Amino acid sequence: MSVKELSGIPCSEREVPAAVAVPWFQISAENKQLEGLCFDRAGDLHLVDVFEGNVYKLEMTGRKLTVLATLTGENPAALKIHRDGRLFVCCLANMRDNGSIVAMAPDGSELETIVGPELGYVPDDMVFDSDGGFYFSDFTGPVFDPSGGIYHVSGDALGAGPVDGSQITAVVPNLATPNGLALSPDEHRLWVTEMAANRLHCIQLEGDRVSIPPYGTAVPYTFAGLEGPDSCSVDADGNLYVAMYEQGRVLCFDPEGVLVKQVLLPDRELGHHRRSTHPMIIPGTSTLLICTNDFGGDGGSWIFSAAALGRAHRTYQFS
Repeated sequence: MSVKELSGIPCSEREVPAAVAVPWFQISAENKQLEGLCFDRAGDLHLVDVFEGNVYKLEMTGRKLTVLATLTGENPAALKIHRDGRLFVCCLANMRDNGSIVAMAPDGSELETIVGPELGYVPDDMVFDSDGGFYFSDFTGPVFDPSGGIYHVSGDALGAGPVDGSQITAVVPNLATPNGLALSPDEHRLWVTEMAANRLHCIQLEGDRVSIPPYGTAVPYTFAGLEGPDSCSVDADGNLYVAMYEQGRVLCFDPEGVLVKQVLLPDRELGHHRRSTHPMIIPGTSTLLICTNDFGGDGGSWIFSAAALGRAHRTYQFS
């Protein structure tokens, strides 16, 4: 990399092999805070716009973009698809104590509350397990008061009506603004990005999905710079992809948490497209997508693409 391309990259990461992503699809000429890339069984892409509250669907055939729903004032930050086809959306709301997780039909109708605002969480990201339950991150807690955490809701709790507090189990407490979540393909490891503390956690899980064995936690990587790690995802081989917010890049780790590659967004060294938030691989391929926006510039909101380390992980929602 040239001296200019190295701008904003810590010395310890400047020798990490790098690739530059290319434009894939422009969501808007305006700068929208894009998040939550997720594909449905038909192969169509879904995502959200945090501050305007839009839930988008991008049909891969013809690249047709539509707004399925607008969650005004709810600040949706992540989207995942249940095996029954419903869209589950994590909402930050006031970003202090009244966030929620809501579900909707694939067309954006039939909105229902799963985790209500009265419970006091700020759900930022979630990931389903093969039993139909899910983990979610509570996006709260500065480094001097790490009150955030990772929680689990079992599939059995997803019946009629919202879950109550007794159906939510703390898995990893005392985190400083936990953000992204990803399950390894065998579901024995839970990856967590702790944004305010700039750390990557690897959490081993027992068969009950919530217990951690003795010596079952590790911090395989500590990030550098302000803002820190955002959303993350895995491929079929267990490689992990972490978007670096305000850095315009994605760091790629092997299954043991060793950094092996980085993907840079074009013109990041000039201050453009630095709000990289979420990486996701197109099903059936090894094409990595990254959503971002050009906050402070005039580049708009984009999805970029690059080669991943492996092929997409075919989660249970596709079976």
